[in-house]
Amino acid sequence: MHMVANRTDSFPVPRIAVIVPAYGVAHLLGEALDSLLAQNCPDWECVVIDDGAPDDVAGAVAPYLADSRIRFLATPNQGVSGARNTAIAATRAPLIALLDGDDRFRPDYLGTMADLLEGDPEVRLATCNALIFGAVPKERLAFEAKQGTGDGQRGTLADVLDRSFGVYIGTTFRRADFDAIGGFDTTMAQAEDFDLWVRLMQLGGHARYVDRVMGEYRVRPNSASAHAGRMLLGNIKVYEKARAALPANAAEQALLDQLIVDSQQALDFEYAIDRVMDGDTARGLAELHRVKSRVSGPVWALSFLLWRVLPGLARPMLAWRRKAHSRGNQSGGVLGSVLPEGIAF
Repeated sequence: MHMVANRTDSFPVPRIAVIVPAYGVAHLLGEALDSLLAQNCPDWECVVIDDGAPDDVAGAVAPYLADSRIRFLATPNQGVSGARNTAIAATRAPLIALLDGDDRFRPDYLGTMADLLEGDPEVRLATCNALIFGAVPKERLAFEAKQGTGDGQRGTLADVLDRSFGVYIGTTFRRADFDAIGGFDTTMAQAEDFDLWVRLMQLGGHARYVDRVMGEYRVRPNSASAHAGRMLLGNIKVYEKARAALPANAAEQALLDQLIVDSQQALDFEYAIDRVMDGDTARGLAELHRVKSRVSGPVWALSFLLWRVLPGLARPMLAWRRKAHSRGNQSGGVLGSVLPEGIAF
């Protein structure tokens, strides 16, 4: 492992550590780091990690290493969870904030998040609203509805599980809590962020939301995981892990059972669409009919009637639907795994 360090451990412990994985986004990294340098709260440290990236992350970060708060790590490729774990282990601050290398913080982000966590020991994670920009039809907010089932500012474990309380990826949490749950699960191929939020919430306390745009989330044309099926598989694994970890009599168990059923039905629906897209139209449409209770509304009803007469139209129509509901093109699910809450056309 190669490391470029700009300070020694004799320096005072910073207030907050910012973790910046930069795989494949060297050309955008400067925007992320510029947003960090513009923070109203100057008491931070930052580790940029190059997880075996194919592009020149070292060259992109080099102009910023004159600032002693910013350091650079280069490792063999281990995936985003392993990269984040490695970078966090190289920091000392009691608070951890995540900033992907193609995203941006607004100037008040770090100070606001640090104040929340330092002022309330029951906060397990602090999140905010964000602007979604980039490869989307138009810029929009990450969250437009009330967060959670309570006062709109605090979320429970159940709220995080059922996604009524959404969590923006640029989220801040305590190092002690992160260490207590063992960090990011490197076995998670999808939904690794959602998995971390759920396990943090299992420690007790609440999630905290600030209804202000303090982050900017970039959707790129090649952003990972536009396919709902992979994301639903990640959701199911998170729910199964939570079900196994919680006491059998925990109030969330019934919710988890229902979420697993809903996610599996949604996954079956996506697999049926895959069959149609792969040219197995008759079998795919038959499977869609079996799980069509997952969908409602006049557009779906008319579509099923039309496909009965003209099955050849199913493939282009479903291809359009999948593109329209890919990452960044719909509300809900853009900052983590997709939701099993019914399927819009």
